[in-house]
Amino acid sequence: MEGLADRLAAVRQRIACAAERAHRDPAGILLLAVTKVFPAAAILEAYDLGLRDFGENYVQEFEGKAPEVSALAGARFHLIGHLQSNKSAKAAELFQAIQTTDSAKLARRLNEAGRPLDVMIEVKLSDEEAKHGVDPAELPALITSVRACEHLKLRGLMTMPPWSEDPEAPRPVFRKLRELAAEHGLPELSMGMSNDLETAIEEGSTCVRVGTALFGRRKTP
Repeated sequence: MEGLADRLAAVRQRIACAAERAHRDPAGILLLAVTKVFPAAAILEAYDLGLRDFGENYVQEFEGKAPEVSALAGARFHLIGHLQSNKSAKAAELFQAIQTTDSAKLARRLNEAGRPLDVMIEVKLSDEEAKHGVDPAELPALITSVRACEHLKLRGLMTMPPWSEDPEAPRPVFRKLRELAAEHGLPELSMGMSNDLETAIEEGSTCVRVGTALFGRRKTP
């Protein structure tokens, strides 16, 4: 993890510059450190550098790290990978936020766990079969379902655009998500990663999910 402090400073500078161009306050943009496939030690080092929000993709993977990091004061863990409903109880136990709620069934299962959870609804805005999320046409009904769950607090919308090396390529997707959120009175937008966070911030992102730019590349298990 040599150089994490420098990489963190560089990412924060990128966020600040993008916010300035968009006439936004960078304090309103959450830097979510994506620590999937990295050990608990990476979370601990990032925590020591001041980061408090961490994103993980897999319930089972994070379950193995949790004993080492669950006592970190003020740390919040966000599930940003697809969640199967049969793993909802364990997810509700491990995470404070679920960013990938994509069905009424999943929302009910999370609610049944009985723990307060911040949730975001994942919206599918691309034709890629590998992508998950609710169809925009079905979003109003899902919003109603989530809001009916007493233990869930709906914070906003999340999306995962098709990968492109061109940071401008996802702009139409980010813009569409912003429009959907505004239409339904949702204040938060989780969109943008290491490659395209500036574009996402210009389009209104309140949470950028950054892994590679902080921790480098690592092959998944």
